Amino acid sequence: MNDSPHAPSSHPTAVRRSLRAIAIFEALKGLAALVAIIGVVDLLHHDLRHLAEALIGRFHLSPDGHYSSIILHYADLLPGANVHALMWLAAGYIGLRAAEAYGLWFDKAWAEWLAALSGAVYVPLELEHLWQRPSLINAAVLLINLIVVLFLARQLLARRKNKNPRQTGDSQA
Repeated sequence: MNDSPHAPSSHPTAVRRSLRAIAIFEALKGLAALVAIIGVVDLLHHDLRHLAEALIGRFHLSPDGHYSSIILHYADLLPGANVHALMWLAAGYIGLRAAEAYGLWFDKAWAEWLAALSGAVYVPLELEHLWQRPSLINAAVLLINLIVVLFLARQLLARRKNKNPRQTGDSQA
């Protein structure tokens, strides 16, 4: 396994499994976004205010409660949303997640860069969210994201270390 892009001290099987687990997670996020956008488009053909009120009644929520007001607020916003922009944003997000999943599954350096950068973008937002609303779930989301980003950064460093000796050897020849 000398041609492996990973550091000699790493465990190639464990690294491959980790990259594939991240790839599956990224694919699932893309699939969830696809299901969500299909659901949003389907909802546009219904009376959302009526559906929201039925949902509130079904779950026995207080009509004056916090969650009820959120549901009703978004039920009123959705019909006026720019559906074309929403579709383009969803398509971009789904495409990004699909590219990450494909590249990570096949151990591509560009996918490690893409996944590390796209995961790192969320860290400040997750920190702010944890600061404003501390909970175990928010802490777990931040921790998992940090672990993934750091793992990918470590893999990129390992690739770079393994590539440099060959480059210096080639340039001296």
